[in-house]
Amino acid sequence: MIVVAGEALVDLVPSPSAAAGRLADLMPRLGGGPYNVAIAAGRLDAPTAFLSRVSTDLYGEAMIDRLHDSNVATDLVQRGPEPTTLAVVGIGPDGSARYSFYVEGTADRLVTDPGPLADDVTAVSFGTLSLVLEPGASAYEEVLRREAARGALTVLDPNIRAVLIPDPAAYRERFAAWLPHVGLLKVSVEDARWLADLPEDASEDAVLEVARTWREAGPAAIVLTRGGDGLAVLTGAGEVLRVPPREVSVVDTIGAGDTVQGALIAWLHQHDALTTAAVAELAPERWVEALTYAGTAAAFTCTRAGAEPPYTQELKDFME
Repeated sequence: MIVVAGEALVDLVPSPSAAAGRLADLMPRLGGGPYNVAIAAGRLDAPTAFLSRVSTDLYGEAMIDRLHDSNVATDLVQRGPEPTTLAVVGIGPDGSARYSFYVEGTADRLVTDPGPLADDVTAVSFGTLSLVLEPGASAYEEVLRREAARGALTVLDPNIRAVLIPDPAAYRERFAAWLPHVGLLKVSVEDARWLADLPEDASEDAVLEVARTWREAGPAAIVLTRGGDGLAVLTGAGEVLRVPPREVSVVDTIGAGDTVQGALIAWLHQHDALTTAAVAELAPERWVEALTYAGTAAAFTCTRAGAEPPYTQELKDFME
């Protein structure tokens, strides 16, 4: 079993049909980085459960229904009357997404440590707002450390939302403290620059230099998402492999990085490689297969509005 831990929220996405000079209507889309990861993995037939606190409001009920429809178990989901977190999304000319968040007093912030996970849990995925916003962040961090010590593969995508990080230096120190407990790190080039306190125009080679220090601190491998340039991985053997993107007509990029994470976890499950040791020893040709699979799933997500990862059959048809 794969457990994905973190927030679920509602993205308010602008309608593309707004007249010039007028605000677009906002369309609700269920999302949140970890929620999207769970949806992606579940739809690709990986045995997946979601760990979070979800509101009992109408948005929360819709979230639970969508998890079930996507083959995701909800036994670890806590419920509460607090409202659902909202993220207002702005879409750039290239389809990229920017966010404004409404997080005060929302349900996902109040998640509590569920205690040790079941013995059949082989991997746990973390990331995004859930590792920033207290008091929930400390609860998730406790799960991360405990499950890593138990031998589960821990997967982390920091998925930085800088507007919600009041003390960047303190967060960077906290990130560094997580690395010895992380089996697989997935991070965008942009987020890697932020985490390393590099200039926004720092080269990818500079990012990879920092990534090598991160890998030495703990992760068996580091996957880099490179936007329109595709994916790369710094393997357990220290080799850098790159896979080009699948060309598609982009509607928006909401959930693309999350789909990479969910699809990558699903691929590792399908190929009996969902352990830290297996990730460390994965051969170059297998990494190319894994990244091609994950990148194609993300490309599919970009062809639909909001975070709508593919189901297994949809992805098979898309890859043909």
